[in-house]
Amino acid sequence: MNQSSIRNFCIIAHIDHGKSTLADRMLEVTGTVAKRDMHAQLLDTMDIEQERGITIKLQPVRMQWQLSTPPNSVHDNQAQSYTLNLIDTPGHVDFSYEVSRSLAACEGAVLVVDASQGIQAQTLANVYLAIEAGLTIIPVLNKIDLPAADPERVALEVSNLLGCNPDTILRVSGKTGDGVPELLDAIVEQIPAPHGDASLPTRALIFDSIYDDYRGVILFLRIVDGSLPKNAAIRMMATGAEGLALETGMFAPKQTPTPELGSGQIGYIVTNLRSTSEARVGDTVTLAKAPAATALDGYRLVKPFVFAGFFPTSNEQYPLLKDALDKLTLNDAALQYEPETSAVLGFGYRVGFLGLLHLDIVRERLEREYRLELVVTNPSTDYQVRTVNGEELRVRNAASLPDPTRIELIREPWINGEVVVPNDYVGGVITLVNQIRGRQTNLSYVDETLALVAFEAPLANVLTDFYDSLKSITSGYGSFNYELADYRAEKLVRLDILVGGDIVDSLSMIVHTDEAVHLGRKIVAKLKEIVPRQNFEVSLQAAIGGKIIAREDVKAVRKDVIAKLYGGDVSRKNKLLDKQKAGKKRMKRFGKVDIPAEAFMVLVTKDD
Repeated sequence: MNQSSIRNFCIIAHIDHGKSTLADRMLEVTGTVAKRDMHAQLLDTMDIEQERGITIKLQPVRMQWQLSTPPNSVHDNQAQSYTLNLIDTPGHVDFSYEVSRSLAACEGAVLVVDASQGIQAQTLANVYLAIEAGLTIIPVLNKIDLPAADPERVALEVSNLLGCNPDTILRVSGKTGDGVPELLDAIVEQIPAPHGDASLPTRALIFDSIYDDYRGVILFLRIVDGSLPKNAAIRMMATGAEGLALETGMFAPKQTPTPELGSGQIGYIVTNLRSTSEARVGDTVTLAKAPAATALDGYRLVKPFVFAGFFPTSNEQYPLLKDALDKLTLNDAALQYEPETSAVLGFGYRVGFLGLLHLDIVRERLEREYRLELVVTNPSTDYQVRTVNGEELRVRNAASLPDPTRIELIREPWINGEVVVPNDYVGGVITLVNQIRGRQTNLSYVDETLALVAFEAPLANVLTDFYDSLKSITSGYGSFNYELADYRAEKLVRLDILVGGDIVDSLSMIVHTDEAVHLGRKIVAKLKEIVPRQNFEVSLQAAIGGKIIAREDVKAVRKDVIAKLYGGDVSRKNKLLDKQKAGKKRMKRFGKVDIPAEAFMVLVTKDD
């Protein structure tokens, strides 16, 4: 195929600005999918995506398009039928790594902005990623059919951001299809064609992969140089693994086999690889018989900074959990895990994520797709610990923290955050930032009505209910984006939770000394509502070292042992009550407290 007739682009936007709906209309307008086969969010293939209405995984698709307007002099000598390779991307900050991989496989990006909401935090973040990748950006105002739409105001915001003429910004409706043909024309005219060399040895970038139980590892590729025919022997340049391209094909939108993939094209190959470690996202695929000399630039190594313990409710499911995590790591390059043991929960894994939504999605996928029953512990972040003898340690859960006498200092991760909010709510946002030990670093204005509050804050304090509090304070108008900044030494201590006098290691956490007492009281108060009553009294305590800083008691379930008495001397009543008291005292020594699974996620929703 002639590369001059290929356009590779992705759609980027803030969450809920209509990327997937716009992609649906593109598929419809280009005739890629018949109208009778259309349904909402066609490219969102997972059940979770359909139910939640969000995009989690990037999804490529190939479309054919002929210019709807007469060609100008620039295109007089070009073919009028174009192949458009679209990659639909997620919008939530937790999945920004998916966006960065999509950008690396494209020459252009369609920036979608809601005509009623305007620029928001993730809009800015995605624009910076696209500019850094050197992509051509086509700004588009979506949802112009809404009564609340204000395209003139939002066009001015976008023009201030990109430095373009507001009159040239396209107006479309992903719902009705208005303006979509003009957008497709603009993609052909403004986004450059790929610049690969078909005569050079084959080099293809792996921008995503999936694992199929029956077909094995399937790689999503952008062919940069050369070509990749079916049944060719392939080699991964980073891992050195070799295999066969059992099938090559394109996305139309389902996987459709083709004889080969040529330079500039986006497609997939079904391989005979069976191990998840043999094919990594960002690696370069070349031909084993005629390998390329140098690999393509891969992706930056993404490091998870939110960690939670995943434990099966039954030890029999422990191997199943390992197999499931192995397969998920192939689909999700940001996922990392390592074995972990808990005295209460047994054997499990410490799993790393890019945020709380990422954690929630992985948990739900494990339970749905692999039918696992899991107990998930409170999410935390990683800390850098320096001991008195100069040893540097990386601690991901409080149970691994050394003895306090051996610790010289503890560093915790801080983030640089941005909140885009209407001017009326700036004061509330700054107050919220101060409440999480954060510091405002800048205040600027996108336009007359929209402010950008930049701040820095400890990541651990953002992990819990910061986003919910932000939405509440700003009446739903605030949007939030952040990135990891650095690690800073703070006054941090280990907060232990004791149930019935025994430390529950999975409930322990690392907290700032100024927040320890308040947090300890809040946790034991919430646990009192969660832990069921036993036949004996159960004490719930929060402690720092050997010092108890908070306590609540779960009262015992009491049987009315004197109900059968109908009279007589009071000594008969006292005798039965003393007997019951002695029995409860003995039971308290040997009884075991049943801690429900929701107790281990008590921190995720901290309500005041």
